[in-house]
Parts: sequence; structure tokens; C-alpha cells
Amino acid sequence: MSTRMFGEPIARREDPRLLTGQGRYLDDLGQDALAAAFVRSPHAHARIAGIDVGDALDIDGLVAIYTWEDLPGRIGEPLPLLIPHPSLTHGRTAYPLARDVVRHVGEPVVMVVARDRYLAEDAAERIRVDYDPLPPVVGIENAARAEHLVHDDVPGNVGAVLLQETGDVATAIENAPHELEFRLDIERSASTPLEGRGVYARWDADDESLRVYSSTQASTSVRAAIAARLGLPPGKVEVIAPDVGGGFGVKIVHPWPEEVLVPWAARLLGRELKWTEDRREHFISAAHERGQVQHVKVGFDGAGRVLGLDVRILHDHGAYTPYGVIIPIVTSTQLLGPYKIGAYRAEVTSLYTNTVIVTPYRGAGRPQGVFCMERTMDRIADHLGLDRTEVRAANFIGPDEFPYDQGLTFQDGRPLIYDSGDYPAMLHKIKELIGWDGFAGVRAAAVAKGRRIGIGLGCYVEGTGVGPYEGGHVEIDSTGRVNVSTGLTSQGQGHQTVFAQIAASELGVPIEDVHVTTGDTRRFGYAVGTFASRAAVMSGNAIALASRKVREKALRIAAEALEADPRDLDITDGVVHVKGDPGSAVPLRTVAVLSNPLRYAFDEEAARATQFAVGGSPEDPPVAPGDEPGLEGKDYYSPVRSTFAAGMHAAVVEIDPDTAEIHILRYAVVHDCGRLINPMIVEGQIHGGVAQGIGGALYERMEYDESGQLLNASFMDFLMPYATEIPRVETDHLETPSPLNPLGIKGAGEAGVIPVSAVIASAIEDATAVPIAKMPLSPAELFHLMSARERMSQRILS
Repeated sequence: MSTRMFGEPIARREDPRLLTGQGRYLDDLGQDALAAAFVRSPHAHARIAGIDVGDALDIDGLVAIYTWEDLPGRIGEPLPLLIPHPSLTHGRTAYPLARDVVRHVGEPVVMVVARDRYLAEDAAERIRVDYDPLPPVVGIENAARAEHLVHDDVPGNVGAVLLQETGDVATAIENAPHELEFRLDIERSASTPLEGRGVYARWDADDESLRVYSSTQASTSVRAAIAARLGLPPGKVEVIAPDVGGGFGVKIVHPWPEEVLVPWAARLLGRELKWTEDRREHFISAAHERGQVQHVKVGFDGAGRVLGLDVRILHDHGAYTPYGVIIPIVTSTQLLGPYKIGAYRAEVTSLYTNTVIVTPYRGAGRPQGVFCMERTMDRIADHLGLDRTEVRAANFIGPDEFPYDQGLTFQDGRPLIYDSGDYPAMLHKIKELIGWDGFAGVRAAAVAKGRRIGIGLGCYVEGTGVGPYEGGHVEIDSTGRVNVSTGLTSQGQGHQTVFAQIAASELGVPIEDVHVTTGDTRRFGYAVGTFASRAAVMSGNAIALASRKVREKALRIAAEALEADPRDLDITDGVVHVKGDPGSAVPLRTVAVLSNPLRYAFDEEAARATQFAVGGSPEDPPVAPGDEPGLEGKDYYSPVRSTFAAGMHAAVVEIDPDTAEIHILRYAVVHDCGRLINPMIVEGQIHGGVAQGIGGALYERMEYDESGQLLNASFMDFLMPYATEIPRVETDHLETPSPLNPLGIKGAGEAGVIPVSAVIASAIEDATAVPIAKMPLSPAELFHLMSARERMSQRILS
């Protein structure tokens, strides 16, 4: 394979179009379509006593109003539970429109269709819904106490109890020389992409087909869900993801109620129909993540080696469980990080609350797990008086121990087996990058000036490239253009660049000739979706395999034209030539023409492939048995199990002694995602992830009151870091190729966000000597912690 493109830091090809306003997002479409709006519950928990639509009926431009009673057949059934699991004993999903009970503020109750969105909103405001409030269950502890139930038929509010374990943990901890026990908390946050959700549908009555545009991370899955709900053949449903302004996990959920209701109403009304989410709707009716309470008990020896680790986790999954227990599975397995633990037990109790549903958000359970393990490593180091890096090194899996079986089951249902890595080398790199060994001198100089600074570290392993499969299609047309398509979607990851790099490298063509299409079921009908840092691993390898098929066929056809052995041919800059003899050559565009025997000559190029121009034996058919016309190939990549990327982050922070404001002075990342397709894009993914991680560590939280009202459901109240709060991220890479796929790559999309809370907590604790057990952490909270510690110190001295 040529490596002229693979591994090069090529600028993103999609950026000029997007940066100059040429993007085509969901709300750019359907300007003449009818508009939908929704009446959403103002209560966290209530029975619906009645719905009065009378005052809305006189609005000029009103087209239709629907409640649950209007939804026929499968349209009105509860939405699917996407990922069933044996531990999910009481899985529950919502109705597209609330039937009898609402279980969180923002749940849709009535759908209104009007000539435009303004009129639809006006009509929605006039609809009166009478509610009989029920006691809300808000917060993990309240859910666990189960004084009230979210679902009457779910005892104790427990949707699932997931257990992962290896070895005899109780005995290991009991016999360990040292033991610690403590609690760690991570609060809720949310994806909040630049573009909210949206759906635009149009029904073709003559063809009895449906075209749906959705701002989604899973266009083929949305197609399957819509076809099933509307009773249509899948081939009669097209779903297209146009440009998508961010996803970060929230748009992997499908179908959302709106993705069922909008296509259904468009078909019923015979009119184009569109709904786009406003920002408040996104806060109160999309999805959140992160909220967990983690009780840790750990036994270890004098070198800091973990002999037994017992973690009991309470997970808040909100009012429903459409995405199953993926987050608890990921937390319970990825918690182990790059370490080999003597005995391990993780028990996750997943609880219903009267709050917005919890589904994966960039990192998907890993930030919580890494916070747990890395805080544990820091506690062990503090207890033993050891350097924090020494404790981590004592527990590392060695580079000669791969593949390493952790003895657990990952989110793909396959064994948790790490495929490759070199964690000691990574630790050496991060220490050098951040200046770990020389930090004592830096601290002393800062203290002399009255400044408080601290340094922190965090390590992680990230399961990537989750199956079951993705596919790729590659076609070279008679102009030499290379058309590449794959079913998964793009939300800003640079797919049009990295997939083009792979195809260009495999085919030996200029990258300018490669054109990539993603997320369009018209171009590629079978796919899974973009999530879990899987796109490059899954579609990248599928595109490479499809390109190799095309290359093989091109060499075979060119060999006939050049009267040469295919093994003596190569492709350079889109031209097939005899090795060592550039003059004996044929362009790929001509090979594409020759691959398609023609009866009619449409132009000069086509004339080369007509029946009297093409030679060959008169005894052979023009298209050989088992062959197909055209220069194209399709292939799929399906892994035996996930790949495992890894990384280490470190940060230096400064704490204002008077206000407890937290300033990040330096941030460093070392990452291993196997072979790098495009280092520039990987670094961009890491930098963006770090920014989100800093938001989750210091700013962003979902603030519910006791009645289940989200108090900060707007960007006026939901804090996020500005560019001024994000430091320059220093990066370095380690490449340990994965042996599991042809390209040797692993995923990188979520890497930047995973350990940030753990790293920042470690650095703050180092600067202040105040134990940090809960994130996010505001200056006000840190000020109270510092003040409490100071008062305690004064009492001890007195």
C-alpha cells in the first residue's frame, strides 16, 4: 500500500465549505414545509387528567393536533429498547407522546402542526393540559431510598443491577497490608451540540416512498426504526444525515419521538413537515449523562500494587432506558484502565429518576470510571507517601503481556482483551512533556511568590472500534473521479478527509480525485452508526478493503490492455503503469471505461469500450462469469472484538488563595490510537475533547431542584468554558498498531475528554492539600473545602 497520504497531516477538506457558510444543515432544508411544535410537560411526575385543544382550533394556519389517542398501531407503542441486556430486568421506554403519565419535565404530550413554526408554537401555548402531580424522584440517593417510585411496576426504582468481577475480592482486600474506603461523585452534564436535533420528512404518494432528513449519528438505524413503525418496506424509506453540527453521543439515540411522529404525520397529511429543536427543548427533552455515586474499597501492598478493588456504583439513568445499560457496562470495564488488578468487583445499580434520560455522551461512562480509578491511585500514593507515578507504574500491564485479558465482558458482548499498548513508555513521555520530575523546583519558586500551584496525572484505556460491522463502497468513474461511500454519519470528525486519505493511499490516486459521502442510505444502505470512537476503525478498514478490490480489478483490466502481468503493474497519481516503464501506462479513467463493455458510444472515451473496439477471445463473454461491469468494489469490516486505545494526561493548575479560582496553566496529552491516519485531525479531536473535559470538570452540571425542574436550562445559566479558559494543549503520540484490523488503527474521538476530571482533581488536591472527591468543582465549592480544612487545622493546633 502506498503511504503517501496515510499518516500525513492533511488539512481537513470539508472545512472551506463549512467555514464559508456553504454547509447544508437540517434547518437549511424544507423552507416551505409545514412545521411541528410540541406541548411538553412542565411537571417531573404527574398523571394527565385531560387535554383541551379548543382554544387552539381558531388559529389561522393550524393544520393538525395530535395526542397519544390519535396515534395508530405501532406509532403509539413505546419506543424500542435498543440494546437489551440480561441485567436490565426492568427496562422501560417512553411513548412517542405521553399516554397517561409524564415522568420528566420536557416529555412530549401533544404535537401541533401548522403552516410555520410561529403558528405551531402559538397553538401549542393555547392547549391546556390538566395534570395531577405525583411525588417526583430526584437525585440518586432519593431514587435508592425508593420512598416514591418513578414507575409503579419497578420495585425500588431499580432498572438494572450489573455485576462484573474477577477473583475473590473480599478475601483479597481482607488479607491486604493496607486498606482504604471512600466515596466519589460525578454529577450530570450534557452534550449540548451546536445544532440541536431535527427531522424533516416528505412523502411521495405516487411512489409510496418516504424521504427523511435527520440530524442523527445513525441514519441507517433511523431508517430501520421508521420503516418498522410506519409499516413500510425498508427500501421505501430513505434517511439522510446532512451536515450535522455536533453530536457527541446525544444523536446516537433513535428513534427519538420526533423521528417517528414527523414522518408519520408527513405521510398522513401528504405534506412536507419539519421540526427543529430549540435550545430549551434540548436541555429538557434530549439526553444527559455522567451522574454516578461510587463507593470504593481497595486493598494494596506497600508498593501500591492493588490486590483487591471493590466498587459499588449507583447510576442515574433518568426516567427511561432506551439505550440500555451501556454506560454502566463501560464504566465497570474501563474503570480498570492500564492496570492489572489482583481481584476486582464492580456492581452497578441503575436507578430511575424523574429527570431527562441518560444516554452516552462523549466518553460514555469512561470519565466516571477513570475518575474512580485515578482518584484511587492518588489515595494509595498519599497513604503510602509515594510518588503518584510510582504507584501507577507498579500496577501497569507490561508491554510484553499483550494481548491482555481482563476477564470481563465489554459493551460489544466480547471479552475485555486489550490488543496492544506500551504504558510504561507512555508514562515516560507524559512525565517528560509536563516536566513531572522537575516540578518540585517549580512549586518552590511559586510558593516563594505566594502562589499555590499543583500537578496532576490521569491514565486511561478506551475501548474503540466497537462492532458489529461497517461497510464501504468505492467506484472509479470514466472521468477518473473516485466515489467513496459509507453508511455511518459525520458530525465534524473529518471523515471526508481521513476516508479520502485511505482510499487515495490504497488506490494510488491524488486525494483531490476522491469524493466521500457518509450518512446517506441512498448511497449505502447497511451501517451501524458513528459512536464509541469507531468510525476510523470500522469504516476506514471497510473502505480500505473495498479499495483493494477495486485496485485488484483495475490492475487485471489494465494488464489486458497493456499485455502485461498484473504483478508487474503499479498505480501512481491515477495512472496504471508497468513498474520501471512509465511509458507503458493507461489512466484509471480509461480502465474504468474498459471495465464496462458497451454497445453504444456516447463519447470518445466510451468508444474505447464498444463491442468492435474491445478485443478478446470470441469464445469468452464480454463480462466474465462472477465479474460485474464497472470499476467498483464493496466490502465490510467486522471485528472479532474491540480495539483498545490508551492515553495519559497531565495538568498544572494554580489556585487563587483568596477566591479559590482555578486556573489551568499547562495541559499535556500523550495518546496511542495505533497507526495515525491524519495526526492533525487526531490532535484536533484531542483538543476538542480536552475542552469538553474541562467544561465537565469545572463548569457544566445539570442543576435540578427537588421538584425535578432543571434550573439552568439555557446558555445563560448553563456554564461552559470560553476559549480563554482552555489552555494550549501540548500533545505527543505513541503508535502501537492494533493486530486486529488491516490498517492497525484504533479510535481517537473520545480520548480527549475521558480523564480530564481525574487530572484536574489530582492537580487541585496537590495544590491545596484538600481531598477532592466530587466533580465538577466550582471556586465556591473549593473555597468552602479550603476554609473547612483551615478551620480543622486551627482546631488541631489549638
